[in-house]
Amino acid sequence: MTTDRFYVPRFNVMPEADVRDFVAAVGTAHLVTVAADGTPDVTYLPVLWLEGSLVGHLARANSHVKRIVDGVEALAVVTGPDAYVSPSFYASKAEHGRVVPTWNYSAVQLRGTIRLHDDVDWLRGHVRNLTDRHEQGRERRWSVDDAPVKYVEGQLRAIVGFELLVESVEAKAKLSQNRSAEDRAGVVAGLTGTPGEPVARAMQDLDPGLD
Repeated sequence: MTTDRFYVPRFNVMPEADVRDFVAAVGTAHLVTVAADGTPDVTYLPVLWLEGSLVGHLARANSHVKRIVDGVEALAVVTGPDAYVSPSFYASKAEHGRVVPTWNYSAVQLRGTIRLHDDVDWLRGHVRNLTDRHEQGRERRWSVDDAPVKYVEGQLRAIVGFELLVESVEAKAKLSQNRSAEDRAGVVAGLTGTPGEPVARAMQDLDPGLD
C-alpha cells in the first residue's frame, strides 16, 4: 500500500522490485515517532525488513524510548547516496542555458504502527539475526555465541527492541530521469571521481546505457 505523503513524481518512482534490496543494502534508518505531547523524536539505527515489519533496537538509555507510545504511527526513513548536481554537468547548458542546480538521492519511507519489545528472548533473536546479516560474507564471521553468555545477557538488558508493522511504503530514486540522455551522461561524468560517485553508479544501474 502507498500514500501520497512523500513527494514522488512519476519518473522518480523506484521500481517496486528494487525497494527491498535497497533497504537491505543500506541497512539503516531514521526512526521517527511523536510523543504524547506532540514532540517529535528521531534516532538513526540499524534495521532489518522482515516479511511485514521493520525491526531494530534502541539503547535503553536513549530518552527517545521513554517517549514512544506503543501502538501509534511511526515513520522509518532509509536514505541512500546523495549528491549535488551542478548545471555545468548538463550538455543542455551549452545549448540554451535554461538549467538550474538540483540534488540527486534515493530514499524509502516506511510507515506503520510501532510495537516495543522488552522480552530478552525476542531481543536475543533480533540481535542474532542482525549480526548474522552483517557478518555474512566475512572470512572470519563473528557470532553472538562467541561472547560470554552473561555478557550478552547484560547487553540485551541495555536495549529495547521495536517492530514497525509496515502499512505503507513509498520509494523515490531521484536520479535525473527527467533529463535527456546527454544530460544524464554529463551528470555521471561530473560525479565520477568525486564524493558523489555512488550516485553516478546508481544512475548507471538504473540506465546501463550510461556506462
